[in-house]
Amino acid sequence: MSKAFASQADLEDKKITFEQLSAHCWAYTAEGDPNSGVIIGDQYIMVSDATATPAMARDLIAKIRTVSDKPIKYVLLTHYHAVRVLGASAYVAEGATEIIASRGTYELIVERGAQDMKSEMERFPRLFRGADSVPGLTWPTMVIGDGKPGRQGTLEVDLGGVKVQIWHPGAGHTRGDTIAWVEDEKVLFSGDLVEYEAGVYTGDAQLEEWPATLEALRELKAEFIVPGRGEAMKGNADVNKALDYTQRWVTTLFQAGKEAVAAGMDLKAAMAHTRKSMDPVFGHVFIYEHCLPFDVSRAYDEASGIKNPRIWTAERDKEMWASLQS
Repeated sequence: MSKAFASQADLEDKKITFEQLSAHCWAYTAEGDPNSGVIIGDQYIMVSDATATPAMARDLIAKIRTVSDKPIKYVLLTHYHAVRVLGASAYVAEGATEIIASRGTYELIVERGAQDMKSEMERFPRLFRGADSVPGLTWPTMVIGDGKPGRQGTLEVDLGGVKVQIWHPGAGHTRGDTIAWVEDEKVLFSGDLVEYEAGVYTGDAQLEEWPATLEALRELKAEFIVPGRGEAMKGNADVNKALDYTQRWVTTLFQAGKEAVAAGMDLKAAMAHTRKSMDPVFGHVFIYEHCLPFDVSRAYDEASGIKNPRIWTAERDKEMWASLQS
């Protein structure tokens, strides 16, 4: 018997939490659904990850307006996945003039943005509430860096009373991952580079490079982190718990993929082999069964030498799902 495709059976709304982490930083989290971050300065506001649709972005905007009437001038795309970025147009009416992304993220939009949009809308019907309000792909107005990892391409934005550093620390969840770092308050907005107690989607990942990128984040010694999914973590020990969780997922998954390829397994056998090491540790977490087939497919491809992830289309999604989750 096949499992319901991706998250099509996940129709129950999650409890939203909007909490202040430091003097200027807030977390918008939703029980394992995609998170957003908010940084509120004396002059301007920045939102990290825009939500999936303008209709859903208005929920976040309403939360922001309970604590500040400043213009939401900046929207940061921590990476390109439709569920994170297609709500960006809603912020224009709130004062947004800049949508910021890394060079790698811009290139991913050019390469696969349209396919990803259709694919994700079919995977996550609940998260694309008001999809008819999406005007099209989200394009950055400000592209930072040259695609190479490290702080040499850092953009510093002054929101008034708080400075935000934005850069590409390395590939992982995608090749364009971008973080926001409020150094004075030790708050890190990681996007999907870091997750906690939720499925880690790796369908477009660079699995070999991801662990080193996590170590680069660890060196920041953050006291707070807003991960891509899961609760905001408070205190450096709990920040490290989230980094460790993500690292364990990525390394366990990729090791299983390498073993499967070395043994000459086909993809279905690789799925069964991966479950032996993943299910006992992660099988209980939110969207595990959604993520795992996409993750195994990518781990198998990367272990087979396919460096640039193959593009997911709505058709490929369903074909793969039928073969691995039936």
